[in-house]
Amino acid sequence: MREFVKPRIDADSALLRVEVAGICGTDARLYFSPPDTPATRGQVIMGHENVGIIAEAGENFRARHGVEEGDRVFVEHYVACYNCEWCRIGEYRHCEATDWRTNPDARRFGYTSADHPGHLWGGFSEAMYLPWNTVLHRVPTTMSAELAGMVMPLSNGIEWALLTAGIGYDDTVLIQGPGQQGLAQLVASKQAGASMIIVSGTTRDRERLDLARELGADAVIDVLAEDAREKVMDLTNGRGLDFVLDCTSRAGTAPMLLGIDVLKRREGTMVVQGELSAFPDFPLKKITEKSITMKSARGHSYKACELAVAQLASGRFPLEKLATHRYGIDQVDHAIRVLAGQTDEDAIHISMMPSMVGERGGRTAKGDAK
Repeated sequence: MREFVKPRIDADSALLRVEVAGICGTDARLYFSPPDTPATRGQVIMGHENVGIIAEAGENFRARHGVEEGDRVFVEHYVACYNCEWCRIGEYRHCEATDWRTNPDARRFGYTSADHPGHLWGGFSEAMYLPWNTVLHRVPTTMSAELAGMVMPLSNGIEWALLTAGIGYDDTVLIQGPGQQGLAQLVASKQAGASMIIVSGTTRDRERLDLARELGADAVIDVLAEDAREKVMDLTNGRGLDFVLDCTSRAGTAPMLLGIDVLKRREGTMVVQGELSAFPDFPLKKITEKSITMKSARGHSYKACELAVAQLASGRFPLEKLATHRYGIDQVDHAIRVLAGQTDEDAIHISMMPSMVGERGGRTAKGDAK
């Protein structure tokens, strides 16, 4: 735990009082293996799925973003330039100003060194500094902070399933991995009108697979207890699938090989996250023969976030059930280990809530998202 002097807020900046910072698999990867880049060296306050209240804001900041002090907002982790070709179409994820891997002076919430002016560049904090080029989304007054904390995983699901893959009416889909991203893609596919949605996981994922059914999955597969290929082919009458979305973690090459195998005879699409740095014996010949389109899942656009806010506000799906655990800021280390599977707790989405400092965190009551 560290303390910083409150940053000076001028006409172009603001201070966010953090209510919820979601924790995801990227946090675990960066926590246990910190990246060594010029942009991330030094003290880094993590936390990139952030919701809070505008506590203080300069005149220009309020006018530029259309917010007032007291408003609840979701803050994208991209800190954009607002001037490049990508920013002009709402694709801040591709902006060079926010790419910490290649730009030594990049800014991105949860990835930026506290040595930079403003210091408070991450959500695992009581407050966060917001420069003029922050990307904000207004949260409806009817939505709780914890439910709003689901905007990022849901926006990723919408981006990858709808905008990247292009899933639509009457399509058949396999979603591999029933974590927060996989379940978010399930909701997006269901909303888009997919006629057959299959979600796969392991025996340990039994409760998650049950939740997948509740959210609208037509079938689920335990890949350790069933022949996944045989079941997919049986469910699709031997045709195979239009789309496969890989949301697995630490599963090796098996999910991609299965996905390639169960896609339809021609012109299927597979979206992958690319956790593997290399793929031995990559089946390029089969991909070519089946005319498979491979796409990468990379972040989210402004449009996807707006659609996620609208979806959460609609109440059509019981998405509050994805918010399974909450912890105080003094329990972040434990919370990350829970998400990484280093404990016997099974978490789908974890909320870090500064207001819970000193309280015992853990699993929420079922369906409770205060």
